[in-house]
Amino acid sequence: MSQTFGKVIRKARKEKEYSQRELAKLVGVDYTYLSKLENDRAGYPPSEDVIQALAYHLDLSEQEEDLKHLAGRIKPDDAKVFEELVRKYKEVPALLRQMRDEPEFAKKILRQTKQSESEEK
Repeated sequence: MSQTFGKVIRKARKEKEYSQRELAKLVGVDYTYLSKLENDRAGYPPSEDVIQALAYHLDLSEQEEDLKHLAGRIKPDDAKVFEELVRKYKEVPALLRQMRDEPEFAKKILRQTKQSESEEK
């Protein structure tokens, strides 16, 4: 079973014996949103402030960077690279939308990238 942001948060919440409503109040979000996060159904990554608050209240501060990654947040350096690529290659947003909408296409692109990287070594 692979770790997801929601699974980590739910497990930690239960270990601390918080209800969803209690934790949501501490974090400053609606309990229905917390439920969506725990079920990996929020539709978009939580803000860094929400991740930080969850990490704090669930004693996961040492794992905060891992939580950000699991939640789908990108690092500032990655954001800069993305912005550079979009400026240089105007097709990048369309490519990403196609990858989102066609998972098999995305897998094919990633396999080809890994194969090219291994051939270069």
